[in-house]
Amino acid sequence: MSKSHKSIIYKLFTVLLFALSLQISTAQEVDFSFLNTELSIEERAEILVSQMTTDEKISQLVNNAAALPRFNINPYDWWNEALHGVARNGKATVFPQGIAVGATFDPGLAQRMADAISTEARAKFKISQEMGNYSKYAGLTFWTPNVNIFRDPRWGRGQETYGEDPYLMSKIGVAFVKGLQGDDERYLKSAACAKHFAVHSGPESERHHFNAEPTKQDFYETYMPAFEALITDAKVEGVMGAYNAVYGTPSCASEFLLQDIVRKKWNFDGYIVSDCGAVNGIWEKHKADSTPQGGAALALNAGVNLNCGATYPYLKQALEEGLITDETLHERTVQLFKTRFRLGLHDGENNGNPYNNIGADKIHCDEHIQLAKEVAQKSIVLLKNKNNILPLSKDIKIPYVTGPFANSGDMLMGNYYGISPNLVTILEGIANTVSLGSSLNYRSGQLPFHTNINPKNWAPFEAGESDVIICVVGLTADMEGEEVDAIAAANIGDKVDLKLPQGQIDYIHEMVKHKKDKPLILLVASGSPVSLEGVEEHCDAILQIWYPGEQGGTAVADVLFGNVSPSGHLPLTFPKNIEQLPPYNDYSMKGRTYKYMTEEPMYPFGFGLSYSKTELTTLKLQSPKMKQGTDLVASVNVTNSGNFEIDEVVQLYICPADTSGGIPLKILKAFKRITLKKGETKTVEFTVKSTDLMVINTSGEKVWRKGNYKVVVGNSSPGELSVKLGAAVPQELIISLK
Repeated sequence: MSKSHKSIIYKLFTVLLFALSLQISTAQEVDFSFLNTELSIEERAEILVSQMTTDEKISQLVNNAAALPRFNINPYDWWNEALHGVARNGKATVFPQGIAVGATFDPGLAQRMADAISTEARAKFKISQEMGNYSKYAGLTFWTPNVNIFRDPRWGRGQETYGEDPYLMSKIGVAFVKGLQGDDERYLKSAACAKHFAVHSGPESERHHFNAEPTKQDFYETYMPAFEALITDAKVEGVMGAYNAVYGTPSCASEFLLQDIVRKKWNFDGYIVSDCGAVNGIWEKHKADSTPQGGAALALNAGVNLNCGATYPYLKQALEEGLITDETLHERTVQLFKTRFRLGLHDGENNGNPYNNIGADKIHCDEHIQLAKEVAQKSIVLLKNKNNILPLSKDIKIPYVTGPFANSGDMLMGNYYGISPNLVTILEGIANTVSLGSSLNYRSGQLPFHTNINPKNWAPFEAGESDVIICVVGLTADMEGEEVDAIAAANIGDKVDLKLPQGQIDYIHEMVKHKKDKPLILLVASGSPVSLEGVEEHCDAILQIWYPGEQGGTAVADVLFGNVSPSGHLPLTFPKNIEQLPPYNDYSMKGRTYKYMTEEPMYPFGFGLSYSKTELTTLKLQSPKMKQGTDLVASVNVTNSGNFEIDEVVQLYICPADTSGGIPLKILKAFKRITLKKGETKTVEFTVKSTDLMVINTSGEKVWRKGNYKVVVGNSSPGELSVKLGAAVPQELIISLK
């Protein structure tokens, strides 16, 4: 070896030794006491973040947070979904869509479902970590649930919500969050997130630049309650800012929304994340600033901790230009690590975290599959049952199953879905239920969104040769959903009208021509109201099955053939047609939902039949007069006078005698789901807190409004239509607020 080579090697060795000494020195300088689980979450986050450089902090404020090698911290991607099962992350149990969960009117069931989802999430997270998978959708921070009010049935993403009523939305949403986050005093099972804050429910085509300006009354009566409940009651860990502006300011740049309401009024101590790309939208779409660093600064200063997107790297430039301070950058980063510590992400395996021990055997286990079936069963709504044609006999000789979604797996899944290895279609569910001697036949008959029927199509003629026709029609997430996913939608994810696709309507009419006197059972799959004008009168029975999840076929068959009685109730109003609706982009609640609608819809909120008969009697109030500070206590007797064991949803509404000043016509204040055996009577008691009897005035203030109110208890929302369609005759009494 030459002297020159030796010299080069020596110099390289010297450099390596120097670098190694620097690394050792740096490692020694790191204060790892942030790993001390005896310290508070706040102390640990402060110790860690106070040691970070500016670049390191900024690297943690985006959804795909970078690794921090000198702290031994792995990369972490915050973006994850769990709307009705662990989504976009491989094998998982696919539960019914969110709107179907709303139709159960069963918060306890919603909590059990969410608990199962977070159990699978923990098991999958452990496996992902072990194999070094730190990618999107593999974490524990779920951007779920969606508690935007389903104010207009044209909104494609309404299927993600629990319906049109703030009270129902709050009860189901709170339960779902509690199921996702667990009940351990120290650790979160997973981190839920209330989205999209605020006043966000379409149109999808305008969401990136739309400015919502509801009245203060609508803002606090309709758009705020679910978010408030999730933050103050369920202690949700995350809040997602919406794309749209509210009162002229982009939601993710609104100190009114994120500071005055969320942080100060509701005392929120979790993290705030932007919807994906919304920070970029502050300057590029809403033009609230002219530069990306300006938009990033507006979001950070307003309170957004985490940017789902790629705009927060401009915070370095914003800092140099004096648009943000080191203190604000520090505070926003600390908040994110409080969430990570609450999840136990940096505590190792042997730290007493009860969720570390959940094994792979819990992923898509039998228990969760059965739970998915139970949720689907309890979500199915019986809208019509002429001459009690349902339930059908399992020994029926020639059942005919048809329709574009009779054998569809996509229809079961809705949007934001996981992947199940054993989807059960409607056809499969029926095949597994009817007698082996039944001559079950199937033809799809019509393509889902095609406009014409092939003249040589023999499917309609099969109807006349069968004992019963079971036709499965409706929509899928291809037709309604988020703007980027609804690839078959004519209006960027939203519906143009409420009708079935014309080809499906034509196919139903073709079958009606050829079915002779055979009964037609219509199953409607959708995540939103579908108008059945011109169709309903030709059907002997109608079931609304939503997007019922992986066990949808089994659940539908169980209902059709009487293994269980249908017990779902509509979580939103089904209008007759689009003419009954105000303009889609009008965020005023006037004329919308059961609370403000004056026209008669096709099916009312809260409606749902069973295979039995429900009777309500002897409504009692603890007192017919109430002063502020006194709770409303009511009881009613509920009797199953039919021949099937049923679940019933008993609903209590308040109807003001004076609805001037924008007060709702009727308001759901309480509900209970009960099981009744044949001939059984149960006394159902309700307590409505005094504060829940207050109303929102035109100034947005919650006030005690004196006067007479009708207390109505039934199994559907009050109105002649409910009783006409077969709901129980409600019980009514007058109460006077003094």
